[in-house]
Amino acid sequence: MKKKFKNSFFYKNSLSLVLLFLMIICLIGQFFTGFTTENKELAEEGLTPLTFAEYFSSGHFIQATFENWESEFLQMMLYVLLTISLRQKGSSESKSLTEAEDVDKEPQPHRDAPWPVKKGGIYLKIYNHSLSLAFAILFLISFILHFYGSFKDHNFEESMKGLPPIRWYEYLSESRFWFESLQNWQSEFLAVFSLVILSIWLREKGSPESKPVDMAHDETP
Repeated sequence: MKKKFKNSFFYKNSLSLVLLFLMIICLIGQFFTGFTTENKELAEEGLTPLTFAEYFSSGHFIQATFENWESEFLQMMLYVLLTISLRQKGSSESKSLTEAEDVDKEPQPHRDAPWPVKKGGIYLKIYNHSLSLAFAILFLISFILHFYGSFKDHNFEESMKGLPPIRWYEYLSESRFWFESLQNWQSEFLAVFSLVILSIWLREKGSPESKPVDMAHDETP
């Protein structure tokens, strides 16, 4: 029975499935709590409440969603890139200070290698940096959608006050948009900094994000 479970689809993909499930649950919770909050504010202004469909396409929901996604993808992109050349003595998140790493070796087109490795040329050059490129593209898409949602929500609030809307390029210089971004960016960098530093002295048995429990603090795995 145990062997059968370990051969199951869920066991082999349990980490991504659980994380995806948690994300969806939180996103649904965000939608309904945001929907309630926005309609409460509209009711206080004597305005007609939004339907589910209207709220889904509202600046309030779009801004709140992609404001967070944007910072996550930025964090992961920079973390992937910075760990190529930067080191932290004793941290499980750092490459070795002295020894060569497998990830630095030139890719070889062996039988089980991904097709871009076998193809070579420009395909291999792109594939060499495909992880950071994917995060960069996701960050850019999220950044644009965050801007769109924030801009839309700002003009909606202005219309409730009887003020004229502003143009998108005018909103680029608004402190509100950059406050929304920077407050999330700094928290993401703090979270990664905490993981890098705390993994020097603290352990979690069984986690690949931790050093072995009996490893010395100043030793870099």
